[in-house]
Amino acid sequence: MKELLIIAIGSAMVNNVVLSQFLGLCPFFGVSKKIDTAAGMGGAVIFVITLSSFVVSLIYKFILVPTNSTYLQTIVFILIIAALVQFVEMFLKKAMPPLYQSLGVYLPLITTNCAVLGVALTNVQKEYGILSSTINGLATAVGFCIAIVILAGLREKMETNDIPKSFQGFPHVLLTACLMAIAFFGFSGLI
Repeated sequence: MKELLIIAIGSAMVNNVVLSQFLGLCPFFGVSKKIDTAAGMGGAVIFVITLSSFVVSLIYKFILVPTNSTYLQTIVFILIIAALVQFVEMFLKKAMPPLYQSLGVYLPLITTNCAVLGVALTNVQKEYGILSSTINGLATAVGFCIAIVILAGLREKMETNDIPKSFQGFPHVLLTACLMAIAFFGFSGLI
């Protein structure tokens, strides 16, 4: 239990997928304009990364390793992730059309989100079991959600600020993300 807690805290806060490993930056910057859409993207990423971590670890352990086909892991992982994202996209289109519309092009981009594939490959590299992989995936996705919602909140507050012309737009957002990364670096003493 202690090991799972260390994996969870380490993945969510210390080794934050966006602010420490710099994976998943496209949706991080693209969808973080409003808190509602950022939270929706965070929820979709939580679902996809958690479920893909579970399914990928099952397939890796029970199919790829016994058949000595581990060289196919990247291709198999990408196919699983693409199928899960299609499922999420169909669900959101039917159940939550406003969120589906607000996420726009960034929802299908979860398929190519390097954070999702990065978690799957990290689970294999660190030789996590099925439960550890799932916990790592969930914690990583929660860390992504925390980071994107914080950035969205800061961006909403910054809209009313008087910012020099050269820093308006993306430079200001990039500097904010850099300061967030420095702040999250403070969590490195937790583990």
